[in-house]
Amino acid sequence: MRNVYIGDRGTLVQYLQLALNRAGIQVTIDGEFGRETCEGLRSFFGEGAGCYADRAIWEKLVPYLKGYIEYVIERGDTINSIAQRYGSSVGNILKANPSIEDESNLEIGMNVKVPFSFELVSEEVDYSSVLNDFIIEGLAVRYPFLVTGSIGQSVMGKEIKYIQIGTGKKQIFYNASFHANEWITTPVLLKFVEEYASAYANDKGLYGENSRQLFEEYSLFLVPMVNPDGVDLVTGVLKNSSYETNARMIAASYPDIPYPEGWKANIEGIDLNLQFPAGWELAKRIKTEQGFTSPAPRDYVGPGPLTAPESIHVYEFTLQHDFRLILAYHSQGEVIYWKYRDYEPEDSKRIAEYFGWVSGYMVEETPYASGNAGYKDWFIQDYNRPGYTIEVGMGENPLSISQFPKIYEDNRYILLGGMTQMERKM
Repeated sequence: MRNVYIGDRGTLVQYLQLALNRAGIQVTIDGEFGRETCEGLRSFFGEGAGCYADRAIWEKLVPYLKGYIEYVIERGDTINSIAQRYGSSVGNILKANPSIEDESNLEIGMNVKVPFSFELVSEEVDYSSVLNDFIIEGLAVRYPFLVTGSIGQSVMGKEIKYIQIGTGKKQIFYNASFHANEWITTPVLLKFVEEYASAYANDKGLYGENSRQLFEEYSLFLVPMVNPDGVDLVTGVLKNSSYETNARMIAASYPDIPYPEGWKANIEGIDLNLQFPAGWELAKRIKTEQGFTSPAPRDYVGPGPLTAPESIHVYEFTLQHDFRLILAYHSQGEVIYWKYRDYEPEDSKRIAEYFGWVSGYMVEETPYASGNAGYKDWFIQDYNRPGYTIEVGMGENPLSISQFPKIYEDNRYILLGGMTQMERKM
């Protein structure tokens, strides 16, 4: 985490403020490091604390972004006393530490993971690869039955993380943030995982469905942030690097696209959702006619299909599995695209209409100008199975996080229905 100082603004300041709030120090989450945030730091660390967050300060605050703390057992500790000290619960500590069956298992010097009680997925801050990775780590601690890993690395070497929930034979795949300024789609997937995992761990229903039955019948895979470098550029986390300098030079060739908020591409200026071998040559011709002939903030198809590492990794991850249905999350427009050319996989229209019914979104065929070389297009073409692009929210990207509650409410039954609607008839 980069140092931040009084007078700074931006996403990392939001994270500082969020961590303080979760630690019990109430400050306004506005991304502005002013007097209130400075006083909050002093309330947490003591009057001697400065108005900045350096490595040592972040080390104390990051647990409140990951949602857990690591505690070393001392003489006289009990699970209940630890839970009270950190605002957790005995049940949550035991879930996070499966090797501890009861108090008799505690040994002095043992390391115990203690989850905090708050919900991990914030609805108050902008998202970046940093927060995405913290949340995935925290979810895996709280719910050890989750499988997490990486599908590969971005241009800058950042891990592109995935989550698997469920052990069933039927495999489903959701992804988000192919486009950098559409980062609001990342917490949509993360929140669904958190709610699903909590329901399963506590043997409760998930929006009216039996969570244990879902877990045993389906394996749901999610990549919440396909484009971590691009997202970090848009949200201001990427600073003072040669990659940012190069991105500015790319953007300068396209002055009509606002920078960085208009940036959709990966950090090298390739649109990751125009990289798939499904009408790529046609997509190239269309985008060339529109003026996108070189690396650009958006709509540059690249020198060839599957030349950007992020798209390659999603492609290979798909080949390694047997996905029966995919959802590709984008913003904005509140619309569901369900076809590619004349392909119409069995049940795909019925499921699309169900998604439209539960969300209130329009169900449409993909517009010609953007209807080729996308991940959804390739999946439908090569697998002849249902694939959908879900465009969430309304307005101009990047959408404000203030839209998130409505976006999630609109989409939770789509996310559930990606599993439940596979074998159902309306």
